[in-house]
Amino acid sequence: LSWISKIQVNHPAVLRRAEQIQACRPLKKEWQAAWLLKAVTFIDLTTLSGDDTSSNIQRLCYKAKYPIRGDLLKALNMHDKGITTAAVCVYPARVCDAIKALKAAGCNIPVASVATGFPAGQTHLKTRLEEIRLAVEDGATEIDVVINRSLVLTGQWEALYGEIRQFRKACGEAHLKTILATGELGSLTNVYKASMIAMMAGSDFIKTSTGKETVNATFPVAIVMLRAIRDFFWKTGNKIGFKPAGGIRSAKDSLAWLSLVKEELGDEWLTPELFRIGASTLLSDIERQIYHHVTGSYAAYHDLPMS
Repeated sequence: LSWISKIQVNHPAVLRRAEQIQACRPLKKEWQAAWLLKAVTFIDLTTLSGDDTSSNIQRLCYKAKYPIRGDLLKALNMHDKGITTAAVCVYPARVCDAIKALKAAGCNIPVASVATGFPAGQTHLKTRLEEIRLAVEDGATEIDVVINRSLVLTGQWEALYGEIRQFRKACGEAHLKTILATGELGSLTNVYKASMIAMMAGSDFIKTSTGKETVNATFPVAIVMLRAIRDFFWKTGNKIGFKPAGGIRSAKDSLAWLSLVKEELGDEWLTPELFRIGASTLLSDIERQIYHHVTGSYAAYHDLPMS
């Protein structure tokens, strides 16, 4: 707690750094295509809708295995590189559907499940823990949990640590990705403190948002979380992953996020084991940009497979 109590975030400095990232010159031509293909391998392809059915889960999983049209990859000589998304992310009730669809497609992409009363995290702790256990029993190998934001807003850091420790135990061998819902934490200092608590409690990843808040992944918040990851690594030697989610829809946005992680944490973090992008529509725009790179013209939406 002494470590947490000393934390202060220089808000103007964070905003200046965020402006620098957004002002970076964009990549062009084959360098852009290469980075976009790399971005595909970081995507947790997500569907978290009330109208999810087994059929659209099946379509999602097929798209995860074949994220870019085969003829486009062949034109780039990347057709035999095994490019897939990093994972698929679904509600707990749809984990079995995703496992079945991926098995039918002959694919071993990880299945991630949200849990713990997603997106608000306001259900009883016993219920939240049971939700994790059921998702793991159904075959989820990654669990995206949400924290109880009231514990952050009222400064109950030990209680927050205790809850996340219980989430860690309930996950067993599954990876624990802790969603901070940064748009609802009130300040960048709270974001840093919550990041530290989550990492101390055993999270494998810290994640910006559920995608359901009014404000989701932003560069100022990301800078604070990435600096927390770096500080934690310097103090403990443990590498914790980072996952921005919510509002990342364009290929240009994905390149900015990759650039930020590369500059703040280095190339070691640019692997699916330590960096993910939570997105549902991003892949469509990346494929559209790859199509433009290969053909010189933009595809109509009906020219590309649905995701």
